[in-house]
Order: sequence, then structure tokens, then C-alpha cells
Amino acid sequence: LLEKMADVSLKEAALIVGVVAACYWNSLFCGFVFDDVSAILDNKDLHPSTPLKNLFQNDFWGTPMSEERSHKSYRPLTVLTFRLNYLFSELNAVSYHFLNLVFHVVVCVVFLKVCKLFLDNRSSVVASLLFAVHPIHTEAVTGVVGRAELLSSIFFLAAFLSYTKSKGPDNTIVWTPIAVTVFLVAVATLCKEQGITVVGICCVYEVFVAQGYTLPVLLDTAVQILRGKGSIPFSMLQTLLKLIVLMFSTLLLVVVRVQVIQSQLPVFTRFDNPAAVSPSPARQLTFNYLLPVNAWLLLNPSELCCDWTMGTIPLVESLLDVRNVATLTFFCFLGSLIVFSLRYPGDSSKTVLMALCLMVLPFIPASNLFFPVGFVVAERVLYVPSMGFCILVAHGWKKLSNKSVLRKISWVCLAAVLFTHALKTLHRNWDWESEYTLFMSALKVNKNNAKLWNNVGHALENEKNFERALQFFIQATQVQPDDIGAHMNVGRTYKNLNKTKEAEESYMIAKSLMPQIIPGKKYAARVAPNHLNVYINLANLIRANESRLEEADQLYRQAISMRPDFKQAYISRGELLLKMNKPLKAKEAYLRALELDRTNADLWYNLAIVYIELKDPTEALKNFNRALELNPTHKLALFNSALLMQESGDARLRPEAKQRLLHYVKEEPQDANGYFNLGMLAMDDKKDMEAEAWMKKAIRLQPNFRSALFNLALLYSQTAKELMALPILEDLLRYYPDHTKGLILKGDILMNQKKDIVGAKKCFEKILELDPNNVQGKHNLCVVYFEERDLIKAEKCLVETLALAPHEEYIQRHLNIVRSKIASLGATEESSLPADGTATAAAEEKKNSFQNLKEVKNEQKTTQTTVDNNKGHSKNKKRTEKNNMDKETPKKSAKEIKDIEKKRVAALKRLEEIERILNGE
Repeated sequence: LLEKMADVSLKEAALIVGVVAACYWNSLFCGFVFDDVSAILDNKDLHPSTPLKNLFQNDFWGTPMSEERSHKSYRPLTVLTFRLNYLFSELNAVSYHFLNLVFHVVVCVVFLKVCKLFLDNRSSVVASLLFAVHPIHTEAVTGVVGRAELLSSIFFLAAFLSYTKSKGPDNTIVWTPIAVTVFLVAVATLCKEQGITVVGICCVYEVFVAQGYTLPVLLDTAVQILRGKGSIPFSMLQTLLKLIVLMFSTLLLVVVRVQVIQSQLPVFTRFDNPAAVSPSPARQLTFNYLLPVNAWLLLNPSELCCDWTMGTIPLVESLLDVRNVATLTFFCFLGSLIVFSLRYPGDSSKTVLMALCLMVLPFIPASNLFFPVGFVVAERVLYVPSMGFCILVAHGWKKLSNKSVLRKISWVCLAAVLFTHALKTLHRNWDWESEYTLFMSALKVNKNNAKLWNNVGHALENEKNFERALQFFIQATQVQPDDIGAHMNVGRTYKNLNKTKEAEESYMIAKSLMPQIIPGKKYAARVAPNHLNVYINLANLIRANESRLEEADQLYRQAISMRPDFKQAYISRGELLLKMNKPLKAKEAYLRALELDRTNADLWYNLAIVYIELKDPTEALKNFNRALELNPTHKLALFNSALLMQESGDARLRPEAKQRLLHYVKEEPQDANGYFNLGMLAMDDKKDMEAEAWMKKAIRLQPNFRSALFNLALLYSQTAKELMALPILEDLLRYYPDHTKGLILKGDILMNQKKDIVGAKKCFEKILELDPNNVQGKHNLCVVYFEERDLIKAEKCLVETLALAPHEEYIQRHLNIVRSKIASLGATEESSLPADGTATAAAEEKKNSFQNLKEVKNEQKTTQTTVDNNKGHSKNKKRTEKNNMDKETPKKSAKEIKDIEKKRVAALKRLEEIERILNGE
């Protein structure tokens, strides 16, 4: 009979699908908000490049379970579904929300199947519809991280359904469903921890529903056995055997779970859950008061809030607090239901009992009654308990609707509840559209939670609206004056507004609120790990002042002394030590950080930069390669390792350098630097057409790209396309009028190709205005005087040039020619001197840029969520100082030297020809 009743018809399933779709269609237009940022956007475990085994070694947020800052939320199967989403659509939020919607439909259908075990068909459908539309579920369904609840619920209900089949004919035990139940419990637990509580529901079901015992019968049997007047019935022994197997399996799962978290509970602060660190009786009174608060949210979900931490619910500090009446009323009502369901036989009491089990048992892990959790109230954890609530409501509705007097009003009330709940759910979904809309909606409900003010500030900060963000951060400090994170946020925002004095003051306030070190007491247990970033942020601020570098170093060392495993402190200190020109100490800092985390690609990259400072390019390249082994798309490592290969002059490394630059431009298609350096590589390989194409692409992306403009003009001049170089040089000189080598190249082309002596003269005169001692410019001006037949001026000019470069033989030779011409022919003969050295000067412009070690990108944001500082918006490991793409190359390559020699040989041949003319040969 149970099997037949538990079947779900196609019509019922279609109804549920339609209702869920009507309530949640707009969730598809929501983005990644709140905890989604940490679990999805910042979680490397989603990336295909991350080994699958990491999912089973890290927590829900991608932090290794072994680390103290881990939240110990072990949900690898949920993360696996996120990874599948990423595989098909990367970070397209629509696919993540759609899959959540599908999972909610599955839960509703399976829940309907469970309801039919205890209710009639009509009441079962009512319970399922109430569950489908209940607004309390928006956090679990519309918030992507709520998938943990959805997946766990599917296997939770499936495990229970499997267990209901463990009773065979004549009360025999069927072991296969029990084995399946244990397996499904394990799977549910790997989706979310509360999955294990289904074992308790199975035990209650076995005793009071499957076996039909009531509490008086059990007590009477126990009394008889204790008095020696009877033995344990065989059916009860079988029940005990089943329960022992279930409990042993559960114990095994608990032991494995404890091993996974390495017997450590996560570190929470008083800001996450103020009652957890309060003295008695405030702690007990508050935790008990939270139970009716949660019950009220199920009964009246009119005011929903995404974050109930900090000061949302003031502590119940006295027995005289009026809120204790609510606690007392709740326990009286709950107690009466428990007594009714356990004392009396019959289907109604069994239904109430199973509804109570579904409400109470899954909620126990989040109740704070046995161990503290990182929140005060969380709507998502009411997802499974609401199933019991919906069964209870549907059962009560059935009782009312069976009475003819109340039938019509019961249907009207049911329709009104379903309609209003569906509308509330639909409206609530829009709150999850963005972080700003979510946190602003929360502030309408609760203005006493500093975290909400902080998070609105973060949302505005992400939009670069720093002035408004600052207002919300300051409000957070006023709501919670001792909130370290809020003061850090104020400091960071002042820094973004270039108000360094105010920023430092805010950081100093945050620092003063940090707990003092107590000898012999573990510091980390009394402070959130991300709060230690106040030392990092303050040091990063003051180190901009060259006179305060030692003070900044002291702050880094202070952070390290508090937490010797504080990786970010070593990273930041390494950057500072490089700035202080202490590369060996910087190397020590990075090596210490690598002892803590050898899988951090950024650390290997930073160590490579240190080796460059130590003039060890071989080791630098090795470390770049290690960074790329860990993260093949590490942009800075790709770019700078390619440049290092290019600078080495080793032709064997050029193909790999080219591949890395191609990979880089694929990752950063809008960065002109990548295309420019591909062009330089092509020039090295004498692939002129390819070099031209890359240079043009770089200029299209960045029209004022100085080096790309000059090198493209130089390329044209070296390939007999001098006239094509002229418009490029015009652009270059429009952006950079004092570009000496550009002026030299332009003057050379005007004089030798276009015979524009006046234009060439202006170029060389401009050079001497900028640099009176420029030998090439001055020599070429001398050539102009010769071409103008002003031999006296040419002679004087060459004498001055020779004084600047007495060892240049070609200048002396040209001076001799001019003097010979003056002596023998006067000023009437025509000849010309070569503009020697122009190409030489131009060739020197060819450069290989190198990106220097970067400063910290952003300071840590705090209180984005209750998770650690590697999540949210705290990506601060890379260094991002601007790359000087127009830096001159300090040494000429072999290719450049050969080019220079060719030019000199050509100039000498030309000189010999002039000499023959002057000598009358």
C-alpha cells in the first residue's frame, strides 16, 4: 500500500515543475553575490587545471582543510557540480542558477514522494506546493552556494525512502535498502554536513512508524524487562539490530568527518556569533531564543535578511527579558506536539512525529546547542526543516478541510498562502540580482548589523564609487565601534581617495583594537585571520614614504611574530625588501612563504623576480617555469619569462618565447605590450612582414605606443621602405616631440630620400635644442650645411662635433674633406656627406621591455563574508606596477652590432667616393 501511495504521477510532477518555474524564473537573471564570490569566482577548485583530488583535500571555499583559516565545510560533491558548471559555461551565472532551479524541482518531487508515506494524495500535494513556494528558500535556491542544501536534501530524502523499504514480510530485515541508505547518507554528508541527520529520522521511523511502538509501550516493556518479568520480543531485537547497524555506520561517518577536519573546529569571532563568546546565562538564553526566531521565519517569512550575524539579534542577557516569553511559548508548543506524537497511536500522531523529526533533527547542527557555528541565524539552513513544517501545515489543513463548516475557508486560506508566498519568493529573487540590491534589502530589515553596512560599501567600492562606499563603511564603525574590519575598510577607502593621513589614522584604530599577545596563549584562536591584514595594509600604506621603510618592515615582522604561518606577510615583506635593495633577504622571505605553500604560482613568480635582481637569469627562468607549471595561464609569468628568453640572445629559446607571448595575448587580447614583443621577436628572426603585422596591431590598440611606433618606422627604414616610415614618425613625434632618435631617423629620410634639406635641418636643430651634445644630430646638421654649400659653417660645425667625439674617425675624415674642398675648390663645388650614424642611433632604440617586481594590488577587503581572506575580493598576491615599455636596452645585441657595422662600411664606401670627387679623380 505504501509503495502504491508513494508513486508520483506525471500530472503532479508537471504541476510542481510549473509552480517552481513560475516562482524562480527571474533567479536566472541574478549574478554571483555574497558567498558566491568566494565559493565560485575565487575558488580555483572549479578550474579544469586544478587536480580533482584537490576537491577532496580542500574545504567548500577552496582552502586546504589542514589550514587553520579553513571553515572546515567539507562538501566536495557540491564543489564538483560547480566545476561541471564551469566546464560547460565557465563563469556564466545563468547556468549555475538554472541547475539550482532544477535541483529544487527534484527536491520538491522527491519530497512529494515522502509526504505520500504519511499523508493522503491531496495533502501531500499541498505540502509539496507549500515547500516549493516558501520564500525562506530563496537563499538556498537563488543563492548559488545554497546548492549544498539542495544536493544534500536530494540524497537525504532518497536515503530515507530507501530505508522505508528495509522491512520485509513478517517483519523480516531486508539488508540491501539499509546498505543503500548508508551509502546515500555518506553522499548526502559529502554535499553538506547536515545530511548525516537523516539517520536519526530513520531510527525514529523504524521504532514509532514501522514497528508501531508508542512511548508508553516502550516504557512498559523496559520496566517488565528490568523487573525480570519478561524478555525482549524478537521483533524488538530485530529493530535493535537495524538501529545498531545504522548507528555504527553513522559513528564511522562521524569519525571520518572528524579526521577530515583534523579534529579542529573552525575559528569564529564574536562578530560572527556574539552569543557564542558570551558568559552564562546570556549564551544559553540567546541560543534558546533563536529557536522561536527560526520558527517565526518559517511561519511568517515577511522580513528576510541575507546576514543575521553581529548585532542583528541583541543578546538575551537577563531572565527578565520579555523575549524569554517567546522561548517559553515555543518550548511549550513543541513539547505538547512531542507528547501527542509519542504517546498516542494512530496515523495522525505518526504524521506529526515525522514532521517534528524533519523540523528538529536536521536543524540541530545549526542550533548552536552542541557547538558554536559561524552565524546567528541562516535562512538557508531552514531548507530541510521547512519540509517538516510544510507536512505539519498540510496535515492541519487536512483536519480543517474535512470539517464541512471550515472546508471553504480552509481552501481560501490555502490559496491565499500559496499565492502570497509565491509572490514574495518572486519579489525576493530580485534582491539577489547584485550585491548592492541584496545588502540594501537586508538593511531595510536590520540596521544594527555592521557587516551589512560594510558589504554595501564593498559593492559600491567595486563600482569605484569610493565616496558613497566611505559613508557606509563609516556607518559600520558607528554601529559596531570595535569592528576591526570596518575600520580597515575605512582606511582602504581613504587610501583609494588619496587621503593617506586619514587612511593611516583608521588603520591605527583597527590595530589598537587587535587582541594583545598573551604569553603561552595561542593568538590565532582569538582573532579572525583576515584581521591580521591590518598590519599588511598599514605597512603597504606607509612604505610609499621612502623614509618609513624600516617602520613598514617592523609591521610585517610583527604580523609574522603573531602568526608564523602568515603567508601574505612574507610575500609583502619580500616586496618591501626588494624596494630596500635587500634581494637576499627578500629571497629568504619568499623561500619561507614557499615552505608554507609550494603550490602558489605567484610566489614562484616573485622569487623569479628576486633572481633577476640578483643577476641570475637562469634561476629566474626556472622559477618562472615552476609558476607556469602550477598555473599555465599565469599572465605575468608568461610575459616576463618570454622577455627573459628574448633578452638572453639564445636563438634556441625564441620559439618557446613566441609561444608564451601568443598564450599571453590570448589571455590579454587588449594588451598592446604582448603584440609589440611578438613584433620584436619577429624582427630578431628577420621575419619583416610578421613583425610589421604585430607592430601595427600593437599601435591599433595603443595609438601612442612610443616604442612600437619607432620600431615600426625603423623596420620600414631597414627594409628600403623609408617613405612608409615617414607617416609613422609623424605620429610618433606628435605624441613625443622630443623623441631624439625619431627626429634623427626622420631627418635622415628627409635628407637622403626626399632631398628635403629644410625639413631635415629642422629635425637636427630640434635635437640640438633638446641635447646640445648629441653627436649624431650635430654631425647630421653639419651634413646639411655642406649640402647647402656653406662650407665654412660646415667646417666649424664638424670641428665642434669632433670635440664632442674626438675618437670618431668618420668625423675627422669628413672634416678633412671639407677643408680640402675649401682649399682647392672654394665654395662652388657640390658634393655630399653621408648622414653617418643615423641608423646606429636608431638601432639603439630597439628594446626589450621587462616588467619590474610589482607592488601589492589591493589591500584586503574585510567582512565581505564570514570566510577567510583568500576569498571575496582579496586577490592581492600579484604585483602590478606599470610596465615601462619604452625602456632603452642597456646593451646592444650581436644583431645590432652587425647592423651598425654594415652601416659604417656603407658610410666609408660613400666617403671614399666623395674623396675621389674632391680629388678630381
